[in-house]
Amino acid sequence: MAEPLRRTYEALPEPKFVVAVGDCARNCGVFAEAYGVTGAVRDVVPVDVEIAGCPPRPEEIVEGLRKLTGR
Repeated sequence: MAEPLRRTYEALPEPKFVVAVGDCARNCGVFAEAYGVTGAVRDVVPVDVEIAGCPPRPEEIVEGLRKLTGR
């Protein structure tokens, strides 16, 4: 999935933001050693905000989005 993610990122117009939501997106979580896992999202495209959790609490998601938007 790394190449489709990279192509999608490159196809987006500016401004663009990437939010890695959950432990699997941040550090591969429980799937870190799986054969089909390339790595974390930040290993493929630049990440603006990472939100921890498995699953992340809604409050954490809102906080991450507020950091990103400055609101």
